[in-house]
Amino acid sequence: MMFKTKEELARVIDHTILSPDACFSDIKRVCEEAKKYSFASVCIHPCYTADAKELLRDSAVKVATVVGFPFGANTTAVKLVEAVESVKNGADELDVVINISALKSENYNLVGMEIRNIINVTRHVVHKIIIETCYLTDEEKIKAALLAVEAGALFIKTSTGFGSKGASVADVALLKKTVSDRAYIKAAGGIRDLKTVTEMVQAGASRIGTSSGVKIIEEFINASSNHP
Repeated sequence: MMFKTKEELARVIDHTILSPDACFSDIKRVCEEAKKYSFASVCIHPCYTADAKELLRDSAVKVATVVGFPFGANTTAVKLVEAVESVKNGADELDVVINISALKSENYNLVGMEIRNIINVTRHVVHKIIIETCYLTDEEKIKAALLAVEAGALFIKTSTGFGSKGASVADVALLKKTVSDRAYIKAAGGIRDLKTVTEMVQAGASRIGTSSGVKIIEEFINASSNHP
């Protein structure tokens, strides 16, 4: 088994709840689960950032929220305000959706400058740049990843989970090959079991975004008890 302990597995998981109908009770539950299992972070909508920060006050779990989610089509000014506001409210990590349309229109200056500007105004947090691989050719995936790295991003993230397809092992491997040790890879979208987590990490992912974190940990615990 790739992970030696459930704690090691939990440290790669961003415990995520980004459904549009998520209520405060769901946010509270996810934060409690994150504390119980010591997930890397909770990833929640911006309106709940301050709540999550308070709920996680006595833990090492980070608060992650999203910028330009889920389509990335906001103006840069709006994304900048959203990023700054989220950090003021306690965000430790920002998962930022690129302007997908601009990338596909080959307006690389806009894409790169937007990422750079967001990073510059929120320098003391982790930035994960979502390129939404399902809409991109391999060449566009490579270009997007390089733009993000050159702008100073720490992570390249495959997907929002709201596109036509989520993460794939092939995309994670391509992105890791592209950025090498210049950035980490976060795989997200459709990851619901331990087997898929393991495959993504083996392909080069350092972080996994999933709403099935508890299920995955419990699957690991069951597998470990059956194979001492």
